[in-house]
Amino acid sequence: MVTRKNRTGKELLRLYTYGLFVVLLGFAVTYQFIEPAPPSELIIAAGSKGGAYLKYAHEYQELLAQDRISLKILETAGSLENLALLAAGKADIALMQSGVAEAADYPEMLGIGSLYYEPLWVFTRPGFTLTELSQLSNHKVILGSEGSGTRQVAMQLLRDNRVDPDALHKVKLTGKDAVAALLQGQVDVLFMITATSSITVNTLLRSKSISLVNFARADAYTRRHNFLSKIILSQGVISLAENIPAQDVTLVAPTATLVTTENLHPALASLLTQVMSKVHKRGSLLNLKRHQFPSGEYLDFPLSDDAKRFYRRGVPLLQRYLPFWAAIQFDRLKLMLLPLLALLLPLFKILPLTYRWRMRARISVSYTHLRAHETPE
Repeated sequence: MVTRKNRTGKELLRLYTYGLFVVLLGFAVTYQFIEPAPPSELIIAAGSKGGAYLKYAHEYQELLAQDRISLKILETAGSLENLALLAAGKADIALMQSGVAEAADYPEMLGIGSLYYEPLWVFTRPGFTLTELSQLSNHKVILGSEGSGTRQVAMQLLRDNRVDPDALHKVKLTGKDAVAALLQGQVDVLFMITATSSITVNTLLRSKSISLVNFARADAYTRRHNFLSKIILSQGVISLAENIPAQDVTLVAPTATLVTTENLHPALASLLTQVMSKVHKRGSLLNLKRHQFPSGEYLDFPLSDDAKRFYRRGVPLLQRYLPFWAAIQFDRLKLMLLPLLALLLPLFKILPLTYRWRMRARISVSYTHLRAHETPE
């Protein structure tokens, strides 16, 4: 014979089994909407050896490794190749000069931030004076390598000045060979876009025979092209002791930017903004104000929502006190616990009431049977 106590225990077990099933079902439904954990590896399209992009990519690599994220670095010819790799899905993020692409042509791309000004440096050989780019027809010029942002911007500015590219004697030299050709008078003009910290730029600025072109019409260029900013290279800013440059020089400058696609995990976009802040917050000699970079401005593509939150609010609360991986797991767990609590609280109230209702129903049935037996014939 089954005792009343055993029957009560089985009834409770059955009810709580149903409750557990409802909770597990809630977990299963919620899990479909939870963002998966971020991948542990990223691929960045950087730049060529000796360039600033590759140098910064290695700094990112070291910082990301501290948060258990492996960064694979692709050496490339420059911004245009980086753009192609990102568009083809062969890279997750890319260092890219502003002004090399139109957002309308790449709707899937997002900006994470601009990093620093990258001036357009135009150097002329000894004895050659250049005041306007329109003077360059039929001269020997180095416009940067194929696939580089330098060539892209230089060609745009030459078109603005109605200089026929076919009327130029384009010399395909880069790096030290390009500098040597300019110093020896084998080419008339050298275009390059790079940071002020570039060894090549500093070498040419210190040369007594090489001249740096002053962009007297910088305001006109910046009004025609939103990706350009007007920059003043102040007298003595490169070297006060040597007074380099000897007078203020006006330059136009795109910015170096970090770009991604809509496929990047939101948590990694947030982490990358933090890494960028550590690397670039020290700024450069060209910054117009302190802590100007990284910035959500000067971008070719719309700013990522996660990057936008960082520029507004700073580091997410959990990541201020926990390692990145722990903060992400806790954040995902939090999203799972909320629906669990939403289910458990009503269940704790409903199950005892259901149990009491079933017990009363059983008692009522038993009482009816008992009354039927007690009724006299």
